[in-house]
Amino acid sequence: MRQNSARRTALLDASIEVLAREGSRGLTLRAVDAEAGVPKGTTTNYFANRGELLAQVMGRVQERLTPDPDALSETMREKPSHELVATLLGQLVERMRADRSSHLALLEMRLEATRRPELHTELTRFFAAQLEGNIGFHLDAGLPGDRTGVVLLYLAMLGLIVDDLTVPDLLAPFPFEELIGELTRRVLG
Repeated sequence: MRQNSARRTALLDASIEVLAREGSRGLTLRAVDAEAGVPKGTTTNYFANRGELLAQVMGRVQERLTPDPDALSETMREKPSHELVATLLGQLVERMRADRSSHLALLEMRLEATRRPELHTELTRFFAAQLEGNIGFHLDAGLPGDRTGVVLLYLAMLGLIVDDLTVPDLLAPFPFEELIGELTRRVLG
């Protein structure tokens, strides 16, 4: 397998775009080549098969969606409070809207995992690590609430994100800031 990291990243980014636009059935190694604008067969030189490509897409999505450390550090200067949690959740929505493709790709991978046991195992590990990381961050930062509260916020935000991605007009009458503020107050007490 080739080791040009910039090319590998470009192929993973192209995979994310194909997944977001065409769905999991449209994700072929040739489609990735075309999206990346590289010669046919290039993706095959970097990924042994579609399964390996999907597994590595998860890692790339994580890189793309991870908050900028400097911006997060700036946000975390605030005193731990319900308002700070609401700010962090609002920033999550902003990142989702700025990189819709990554979130759509994850949704496609969730659906694909219902049909492919090996992807199901990888995706479960990926999301479990993400959730544990979020819980640890929340508790370590001294933010209000407990482990269960963080899980409830995760579930509510996942629903909000899925609706914003798939039927954005549904929640249009409800300002996100107000929803997130109320969600934070009700879940975290």
